[in-house]
Parts: sequence; C-alpha cells; structure tokens
Amino acid sequence: MILRHLSNLPPSILLLLLLCHVPTIEAADSFSCIVNIDTTKFDLTSLNNEHKVTQSRSTPPSTMVDSLTFNICDDLTVQGEVAEIDRCPSETRACLTKINQKQDQEDRIVAVIPVAESNALNASFSKLSSPSGLSIVMHGQSYPAGSDNPKDQSFKLNLICNKNADDPEFVSYDGSQVEVQWRNPAACGSEAGDDSGNGDDSDSGNGSDSEDKESVGSGIGWFFLVILLAFVAYFVLGAYHKYTTYGATGMDLIPHRDFWQEVPYMLGDVVSHLCSSARPRRSSNRGGYIAV
Repeated sequence: MILRHLSNLPPSILLLLLLCHVPTIEAADSFSCIVNIDTTKFDLTSLNNEHKVTQSRSTPPSTMVDSLTFNICDDLTVQGEVAEIDRCPSETRACLTKINQKQDQEDRIVAVIPVAESNALNASFSKLSSPSGLSIVMHGQSYPAGSDNPKDQSFKLNLICNKNADDPEFVSYDGSQVEVQWRNPAACGSEAGDDSGNGDDSDSGNGSDSEDKESVGSGIGWFFLVILLAFVAYFVLGAYHKYTTYGATGMDLIPHRDFWQEVPYMLGDVVSHLCSSARPRRSSNRGGYIAV
C-alpha cells in the first residue's frame, strides 16, 4: 500500500525523499588532523609535514631498502628527486618505495606503492592505553592493480604520547600494511574544555610563581598559628592544673609564675649586653702609663 502511494507522487518529490534518506559521506580528504575520541581531543596539526622513514633488509648480493614518505594531514607534494614514473600518483598520503641497492651499481627502484590515498582514505582512529596514545589507519588501493593476486594497502601510524618529539620509526611492512611508530607530544591529547596547552607561557610562569609565594606565606602563617595555640594551651592547662590541685587564684594561676616574672629582666640584660658589645671602646690617654 505504501508503494502504491509513493508511485502516485511527482518525480521531484520522490527525488527529494531519496536525497533525505541518503547517508552523508564525509569526503576522504576532509580529515583536518583534529581527532575527537570520547572526551579526548588530539590536535595533530603540528604533524602537517612530509616525513620519511626507511628500513633496510639484506638480500645478498644486494640490499633492499623500504622508504616511506607520508603526511597524514595532506597529500604529498614532494617525493624526492626521482622521475615521475617512479612516483606515487597525486592525492597520495603515504608512498612506499622499494629500492634495490647493489655494490658498484646505481640504486634501482623496483616498486612504488601508494599505501594511503585520499580517494580511498577511510581513516579510522583508536586510543592506545599502554603506552597511551593514538593509532591511525589509512587505506589505499589494491596493489599491484590488475594482477591475479592484488593486496589491499594501508598505512598504520601508532602515535605514542611522549614529552619530547622523536623521529618516526619504520616498524614493518607485510606486503599489505605499513606500520610506523612515532613518539610525539601531539599523541598525549587533552580533555574536552581543557585549553591549558593554548595559554601564554609567561602567564603560566607568573601563575606558578604566585602559587609558590602563596604556599610559602601560608606555611609561615600556619607555623605562628600553631605556636600561638601552644601558648594558649600551656597557660589554660597550667592554670587549670594549679586551680584543681592547689586551689590557686589570681596571679598564682599563671604556670611557672616566677620564670615569667624574670623574663623582662633577662631581656633587659640581653639588650644591655648587645649594646655594650656594639659600643666602640674608648682608647686610653695615659700614653702607656700603667698604675702600680
């Protein structure tokens, strides 16, 4: 019955309904190097550059070198000073070049494989837990195209959270996927709403200094407060003890009263001694005469 009613609608209305039900597909090259997973945001814009990693394998009498050039944020623009036939096609994010090296002979490029291409990128992301970081997988076309046994190509980049940025490392290539590991601060991410990494360094430094001064000041305040409370407890408990034990009243309630009565005189003696030590001694005018 529903199909019967739909068939009676004008073609323009049917087309509009179909467009409304077609899922929106994000363009492959729209990846802007900003990744949000759960409540964690990874800003990878600092990695928007072309990077190169290599690995060598001994294949006597020659050596096979796997050289990977990649940029996860944009298509490659520079692929070395090589002939156009030995380059990956345009719109490539990661290009793997296999080079055969033999003593006393020029290097020979034997394979050029676009392992990640913008028109087949289908990028996927996942958080790493131990160690913490971000894993990115980007895809390319099958290679070699038109052969009897082509393999789907992909590029896997494991970004490891690290305070300092190291050089990326070539991990492996199994004929289908290239894996690279990279220790970089961009892999640490930030929680949603946390803009601490975008603030001015000078402001954060001043805030740290003020916090240190405040902590020192509060520590001194607590020290004197403890001393004051100790004195109050000393006099209150001492007075209570003398009242309950000896029935003392008035000035007799002060604990160690004789000591506190002598304190002003002791302070006076100390001040007098310090003043006499600081006062310069008068020289004698007797010219060396000694009384007998």
